[in-house]
Amino acid sequence: MKHYSTILLRFSAFFALLGAVIGSHMAGAGGYEFKTVHAHILVVGWLSLFAFAVFYKLFTPANRTVAAIHVWTTIIGTFGLTIGMWLYFVRPFNIGNTFTTAFFIVGGTVLLISFVFFFILTFMKTEEVNNSAAKR
Repeated sequence: MKHYSTILLRFSAFFALLGAVIGSHMAGAGGYEFKTVHAHILVVGWLSLFAFAVFYKLFTPANRTVAAIHVWTTIIGTFGLTIGMWLYFVRPFNIGNTFTTAFFIVGGTVLLISFVFFFILTFMKTEEVNNSAAKR
């Protein structure tokens, strides 16, 4: 599960950097068109993925399949939600409302499913990682 921890940590770092860049842009431009996208990138993308990375570093879930589904739905859902929000709220392209709304909803739904899988994982038998690095 250390592999999942590393993957989630790297995506978390990506979203942290992206959120900081967007926040810096908003402050410099004096416009707040990106505020909703910025907030979700930081809360869902950075903080949630980081928390999940810590979980996989500290615990080994009993079911690898559920863990794999959780990790990949988290990553796909986070990208889907934040890109969908960007398309929906910022409207950078002349695309129909149906497409942007569907993208937004599908991304959010995939992310919601990832949280359901995480909830299930926390009730399954997990083992604490027993190594010296985890104890420090």
